[in-house]
Amino acid sequence: MAAALVLLAHWFTDNPFVDPVCGSGTIPIEAALIGHNIAPGINRSFACEQWTNLTPAGLSDEVRDEADAQADYDVELDIHGYDIDQNMIDIAQENCRAAGLTHDITFKQLAVKDWHTDKINGVIVANPPYGERLSDHEAVHELYRQMGDIYRPMPTWSKYILTADLEFEKYYGAPATKRRKLYNGALRTDLFQYWGKKKR
Repeated sequence: MAAALVLLAHWFTDNPFVDPVCGSGTIPIEAALIGHNIAPGINRSFACEQWTNLTPAGLSDEVRDEADAQADYDVELDIHGYDIDQNMIDIAQENCRAAGLTHDITFKQLAVKDWHTDKINGVIVANPPYGERLSDHEAVHELYRQMGDIYRPMPTWSKYILTADLEFEKYYGAPATKRRKLYNGALRTDLFQYWGKKKR
């Protein structure tokens, strides 16, 4: 799902990428992997590699080498992940290290309402809390309001926000350019897309 969200955002690596509610860092990490054109699963093993009666010896290494040759490890990326919870930032940083992307992503403890930037032409991809418990609804709606207050005045940035709250636009304060229905497992969610107008 995280990789799909990055691809749906049509992000180009020369533009900033921000996840304001990054949790364990999944979306920024997927963005960095895609930005470097690193093949999915290149650093892990697969059960099919043990099927020696079906695959020629050395085929896995050959395929990995071919994929690795297509990666671009030199491209410079501007990727940031933020979360209000420092514990989640610690986890995100550890996951980033495990993925070998320490120099590609900056993680920082920061609330949505406290973020600002002078950069242009960026992309925001967020999977905020859905507020499924009744007690969370008010806090989540306040988060959506804060997003609207911060993001609406950023016309060159595109924002892609995934939530199961189909009233998101009401609290964000603006209708989406486009809505796309996605399923997170069995849960119906919508990707609310606000397309920016890039400044040349």
